[in-house]
Amino acid sequence: MKKKIVAVIPARSGSKGLTNKNIKLLSGHPLLAWSIAICKKAKLIDYVLVSTDSKKYAKIAKKYKAQVPFLRPANISRDFSSNYEMINHALIELNKLKINPEIIVHINPTTPLRDPKQIDKAIKCFIRNKNKVTALRSVHEMSETAYKAFEISKKELLKPIFKKIKFLDKVNEPRQKFKKTYVANGVIDIYSVSFIKKKKMLLGSKVIPFITSPITEVDNISDFKYLEYQVLKNPKISKVIFK
Repeated sequence: MKKKIVAVIPARSGSKGLTNKNIKLLSGHPLLAWSIAICKKAKLIDYVLVSTDSKKYAKIAKKYKAQVPFLRPANISRDFSSNYEMINHALIELNKLKINPEIIVHINPTTPLRDPKQIDKAIKCFIRNKNKVTALRSVHEMSETAYKAFEISKKELLKPIFKKIKFLDKVNEPRQKFKKTYVANGVIDIYSVSFIKKKKMLLGSKVIPFITSPITEVDNISDFKYLEYQVLKNPKISKVIFK
């Protein structure tokens, strides 16, 4: 079978915010395993690849039936290494294995509570629009519009982020007067391999939004504890994903 749609799950070992967060146990399974299980259940994904710099992580990924035919080099597994470096390395190594996908589905292990139907829906959305867009990114609506946000100036004064807003009084107006704004949530990104190779970037300027409900993304211990609470409140989640 041709592997046209490849899921890439990045799982480097050097997390600073929460040590070893990618393999932290959630309801008895490493966080990484949740994303693998979802990808394995998605009908439109042909190949599930874990990109990691760790032999320990690779062993865990293989246990949950993901493919780890190579390790990611240390020089592109640092805190400031880019997603482009990781994806480009994966494409080069896959090519050596005679696997040349057309679409990359980027799945972060730090957003584990997905639905495989949601993944398939996003892939279908991208395929329908692939001649008009450069990529797809999942987002959800921000609880407070970004038009009301501030930065602190060099003079240590509050300054509206949007330059069109000159006076803070404007920010105090009801939220209904402002446009909705959205934040990327790590549920799924989808890339065109031809675009990556041509432009040396992942997203480009024509990115279609895939809007989801608000979802928990793990960056620190507080996020993880809330995630544990969500799973504890609904234990069927893990049973459905790992059955």
